[in-house]
Amino acid sequence: MDMNSNAEEEINALLADLWQRHLPSMRERLEALERAALDGSEQRLNETERAEAQSVAHKLSGNLGMFGHQQAGLIAGEIEQLLKSPSEETTSRLVPLVQKLRQTLNPHL
Repeated sequence: MDMNSNAEEEINALLADLWQRHLPSMRERLEALERAALDGSEQRLNETERAEAQSVAHKLSGNLGMFGHQQAGLIAGEIEQLLKSPSEETTSRLVPLVQKLRQTLNPHL
């Protein structure tokens, strides 16, 4: 039983270290989504920005889940889906979703 406990502690320590090393890129990705959401809400999101934001949301969705932030990963996945086929209605939902993502992650950033 001790071996399992030690292994789990080591894994948690490695994940915590990895999270710290990924923080700058996590913050950049979150800021990129915030810019895209704002542009989308003002109907100023061009195709290149939309594709980049969709890619960022996809990466965040996978990475956040890996680090144990399931709720944030689900929100990022929802943002990704909205960016796949944006409309005036869906882009208006981006800002509150990105704000929710930031609020969910803030204690860990």
